[in-house]
Amino acid sequence: MNNLEKAKELLNSSGFTCVCCNNEEIITSRKRGVAPLLEWLDERKCLKEYSVADKVVGNGAAFLYILLGVKELHANVISRIALETLQQHNILVNYNTLTEAICNRDNTGFCPIEIAVSKVTSPDKALIAIRNELKKLQNS
Repeated sequence: MNNLEKAKELLNSSGFTCVCCNNEEIITSRKRGVAPLLEWLDERKCLKEYSVADKVVGNGAAFLYILLGVKELHANVISRIALETLQQHNILVNYNTLTEAICNRDNTGFCPIEIAVSKVTSPDKALIAIRNELKKLQNS
């Protein structure tokens, strides 16, 4: 079983939201949204040789995965723009469901992180926009 298959299996069988595999090294999270990705960036983790499986990948997460340096990614659900962003940065991607947009947790509109990065084209600027949006959400 290769790293991506192992990550997908763990994602779908263990209740994780995100699984990163590099041979015997496995990093997992049960946190929602972009929280685990921001945590790994803050910890200065380099996921350069890692294969990742994630439940939902919007463009905000795509930018963060680029910053983390992942090699390949499987998403159970991915937005079209996230797929394009990852492919533009030469990250191999496969998915179960391709959608036009990621909805918020209440399904009443678009994900606020997606809105925050909608006009952003660089991973570094996306990181700033994501952090600013999360601060706004925490203060409301």
